[in-house]
Amino acid sequence: MTPREIAIAVLAAGGVFFAFVAAVGVLRLPDLYTRSHSASKSDTLGAGLALGAVVVTFGANLSAVKALLLMLFMLITNPTAAHAIARAAAEEGIEPWTRDDGTQTSDEEVER
Repeated sequence: MTPREIAIAVLAAGGVFFAFVAAVGVLRLPDLYTRSHSASKSDTLGAGLALGAVVVTFGANLSAVKALLLMLFMLITNPTAAHAIARAAAEEGIEPWTRDDGTQTSDEEVER
């Protein structure tokens, strides 16, 4: 394998990994705020790495420039959209998830 092929494989594998982490986070986390955080952070990084693999694959041509512009667009819009969704939820009064089983965490013990 050439170094270019290794870079493409590493970037693509990283993109798949972080996309998988985002999907698991959306499915497993308890409320809108934590799900939004998981989706915005992990999915943005996963898509960025996958688009990085596309850029390396295409080399220096117009398609690579388009992929870079798409990556820039996603880096700006994904966190902004997640923030807007979380802010709208907060304004609607949606409460963040808290432990409701009555057990104390170490932070609660320190406060007492």
